[in-house]
Amino acid sequence: MISLTQSAALELGESGIRVNCICPGNIVTPIFVRGIPFSEAEERKALETVAEALSHNPLKRVGTPEEVAGLALWLASDDSSFVNGQAIVIDGGMTSGLNWSVMTAWSNGLYGKLVQQFPAAFAKMAGK
Repeated sequence: MISLTQSAALELGESGIRVNCICPGNIVTPIFVRGIPFSEAEERKALETVAEALSHNPLKRVGTPEEVAGLALWLASDDSSFVNGQAIVIDGGMTSGLNWSVMTAWSNGLYGKLVQQFPAAFAKMAGK
């Protein structure tokens, strides 16, 4: 995606068209728990659990869809008129050097945490 962005920026820049890409990190949205038969209250709690588990970055929180939208709006505005061919990472600093094995351990522990908190929903999903 980054190479495509850079190539398109080179090709289209002369025509005044800027091409950039947004590379989001952990942005918690309902898709994280889609397909699990949660009640509305359980879904909110599950999303809080996901957000807590994925907040291991220098800012100690997950991003919001609104923050990604804000970046997209900025890129579409005249304020970014000299930005072209860039892959802009919005991840709270996670790619600045967190140990990948630590992140994998946190992610692997997340599923178990959700199963422990919501056994009925996961049993229903498994057809039990």
